[in-house]
Amino acid sequence: HRTFDIASLQTILQGMAHNGQLDQRHANAVYLFMLIGFGILVSLFPFHTWAPQAYASAPTPLAMLHSGVLKKFGLYGLLRVAVPLLPDSARYWADLLLVLLCGNIIYVGLAAIGQKRLDMTLGYSSVMHMGYIFLGIASLNTIGLSGAALLMFAHGLSIAVLFALAGQVRQQTGTLLYSELGGLAKAAPFLGLAFGFATFASIGLPGFANFASEIMVFFGAFNINTPPVAKVGLDSYKIAAVLALWGVVISAVYMLRAYGSVFLGAADKRWSGFQDMAPRLRWPVILLLAVLMVAGFFPQFFLQFLTPLFPH
Repeated sequence: HRTFDIASLQTILQGMAHNGQLDQRHANAVYLFMLIGFGILVSLFPFHTWAPQAYASAPTPLAMLHSGVLKKFGLYGLLRVAVPLLPDSARYWADLLLVLLCGNIIYVGLAAIGQKRLDMTLGYSSVMHMGYIFLGIASLNTIGLSGAALLMFAHGLSIAVLFALAGQVRQQTGTLLYSELGGLAKAAPFLGLAFGFATFASIGLPGFANFASEIMVFFGAFNINTPPVAKVGLDSYKIAAVLALWGVVISAVYMLRAYGSVFLGAADKRWSGFQDMAPRLRWPVILLLAVLMVAGFFPQFFLQFLTPLFPH
């Protein structure tokens, strides 16, 4: 059978598995290579180190495009190709994925706290939030996978806004070092307000699409029942979900630190001429934030367009 149609490939592979023609060991190896390949594109831990530096060194439009859109291609490949074609292999490697995504959430999150520049903080933040999407994918149930898809959309909008606003700061000051910034909210109230909204969305506060999607991801992880880990009493999915909940605290720490370092406190005299965003630049930011809030209050409007392609 020579075809690249995913639905046809699913039918063929299911028939081969039913007839015993599909060697599960080979299928597991194929899925592992797809997971690694797509994972490198998505900056899955420990293949994440390229992403923050790339975002920090890229021009603002490219950073917005790559972190908000192109990074999702790898996730789309997992959701649309790897998992539907080889669901049994996805379950086989689920524990490995749970370990790696915890690296994204905890290790990369702690690395984000230690950054001294706004662009690097946002770069590590983008990598960290991929861990939540991987958690939804690892759950392999409808609510977790739907939450992962919605979080792809929500993260793309929120990180694009944050990089856009960071670009405005860099354009006027020439720096994104926390030690050289501060107090910009007084000179640029719209910029400070918009960055605050985007910060709350990134943290996952209720009212934004990030919150709705992350809740679905957590519910998807807690909805799995597998044998508990010895001496812990919880299975691997619930352990990963609990660690991911701590990631919410970590993201609040580095994002609120970033906001305070840039927009609060006393302003340096060098930035006395700092100007707020021009009206023509405000509307794209307002539009993205508005969509995040609409999706946060009415996630079912967006979820209805998702087709259940995955096994329950």
